[in-house]
Amino acid sequence: MKSTQRGLSLIGLLVVGGMLAFLGVIAAQAVPVMLEYQAIIKASKKAAQETTVATVRAAFDRAQAIDDFSSVAGKDLEITKEADQVVVSFSYQREIPLGGPVFLTFKLKGNSK
Repeated sequence: MKSTQRGLSLIGLLVVGGMLAFLGVIAAQAVPVMLEYQAIIKASKKAAQETTVATVRAAFDRAQAIDDFSSVAGKDLEITKEADQVVVSFSYQREIPLGGPVFLTFKLKGNSK
């Protein structure tokens, strides 16, 4: 009885390895964007505890200096009041160049609710 071989060929291994490497590079660049987003959410929730627009922006800027993010500043915030509670909203866009004219774009928005 003749047995057949199973497994990856060298070319198949190179193709799979190349795909995994490409996905790893994208993930390595996307994780910091998501961590920054979480820091901005945390800063907006902390700033929403203030009462006036000026103090909300100042509290957000202090949190921005501590957490060291630059995508959103206090002047970029949209501050509203809903049911006697301050709501801090923001939206921004980040682009990661993948090569040549190709970019991975993140459109992020959130609020302090």
